[in-house]
Amino acid sequence: MKKPCRSLLTLFALLLAAAPAVLAQRSDLTPPSRRATTVDAAAKLLQPRQLAPLPEQLIPPFSPPAFEQPDPEEIKAQQAAAAVSNVPVRPVGDRGVLEALAARLEPSGTAILGGEAILLFGQKRLKVGDRLTITFEGFDYNLDITDIGRTTFTLRLNREEITRPIKSGK
Repeated sequence: MKKPCRSLLTLFALLLAAAPAVLAQRSDLTPPSRRATTVDAAAKLLQPRQLAPLPEQLIPPFSPPAFEQPDPEEIKAQQAAAAVSNVPVRPVGDRGVLEALAARLEPSGTAILGGEAILLFGQKRLKVGDRLTITFEGFDYNLDITDIGRTTFTLRLNREEITRPIKSGK
């Protein structure tokens, strides 16, 4: 004897009819009356607090003024040592090295080829993005050319940049 087979549609209809009762019994949501206290507490926490103004003489601990400058005592010690031994003082930090190197560079001029500015050092032609390697006091320094204007050019060493005039006609 065969058992009666329910069709798939009948089974689906039974599940749909029973779904609201099953979902109502197993809901993870708390009733709205109990949620209201939690929502009120969250709204109070989200209100911005009025903070007292900081004193004007407060020094920021993570970025004090002149933090990247060389230590004055270190500079005095180097100058004292140089005065005693007649050895020139090496520039301190990337900014000092970049200023010393830029002062020694004398481009002969600029040109525009194909709409692109070119910085001329005699026969050497450099454009924006090119790297210029200079040996200074026994060390090699890689300077990036970041901008070439009509009368100035900009060099970068690590994160320091300096803009120098182009003195043509010397």
